[in-house]
Amino acid sequence: MLLRYTIRRILWTIPTLLVVSLLAFLIIQAPPGDFVTALTAALLESGDDVDIDQLNALRERYGLDQSVWVQYWKWISQVLIAGDFGISFEWRAPVSDLIWERMGLSVLLATATVLFTWSLALPIGIYSAVKKYTIGDYVVTTIGFFGLATPNFLLALILMYVAVVHFGTDVSGLFSIEYQNAPWSWAKFVDLLEHLWIPVIILGTSSTASIIRVMRANLLDELHRPYVVTGRAKGLSETRLLLRYPVRIALNPFVSTIGWVFPQIISGSVIVSVVLSLPTAGPLFLTALKSQDMYLAGSFVLLLSVLAVLGMLISDILLAIIDPRIRFK
Repeated sequence: MLLRYTIRRILWTIPTLLVVSLLAFLIIQAPPGDFVTALTAALLESGDDVDIDQLNALRERYGLDQSVWVQYWKWISQVLIAGDFGISFEWRAPVSDLIWERMGLSVLLATATVLFTWSLALPIGIYSAVKKYTIGDYVVTTIGFFGLATPNFLLALILMYVAVVHFGTDVSGLFSIEYQNAPWSWAKFVDLLEHLWIPVIILGTSSTASIIRVMRANLLDELHRPYVVTGRAKGLSETRLLLRYPVRIALNPFVSTIGWVFPQIISGSVIVSVVLSLPTAGPLFLTALKSQDMYLAGSFVLLLSVLAVLGMLISDILLAIIDPRIRFK
């Protein structure tokens, strides 16, 4: 039953990814003009000379004078066949050379943020539900409201100010100066881990506060269900009863959100990445959108969409494992 369900979900992801790639390309093409138009406007604004012949040659070289469907087919066929995402107009370099390291750092940051958020929020949410209307519950609720109300970028600015003024240290970036352009090594990886906790805490603050509230509400709905009363009547200890049944059911909404957690953290951390000067995907994605660098921006949208689709696949499989009702349906 589970194997058949898993295979069916995997097969559905193939046409979904193709449709997502088409939508990603069309979204990037939606604004009027193209990269050459944006480049012309930038040259005119700066007072530089505009070579019409050179711009026309640039438009012809990249197929910008052809229909959007032809441009899409050229792009997606190269992605599927050769793993070639095209050339960045802005950087004059292959898109794959620009995005892979940044996407890797973004995924690492998102993974660390999710682990930090869940490891902190779930036990606090469980405590808040079990000890509802106590002093501890009120304290957690108050802190959660402050966490939800504080923007991530404002928290980043406050942390940078405190670090520079009171401790004389710079908390921006993910690497020390000597490792920023150095090849990967064990020392560089350790240096990354030493810097990673700062953006993880900043990005995880609001998510932690939100998940605490959701976990508390979900668990309160389950604590007085008949199966809990029956388990308690059979002599199960409170801890075993709590973790085996109501907590397991209350986790369903969190497992189902795996699909959008990674894209949301990556795309939602753009301002924080700019403030902290993080070499992640967000700032480069923002630059590509502003300059209408369609292959670079389209590749970012495609990869974020792929993360969402694969995340939904993983969440569906995990839901089928932890909740038999789903696969039996």
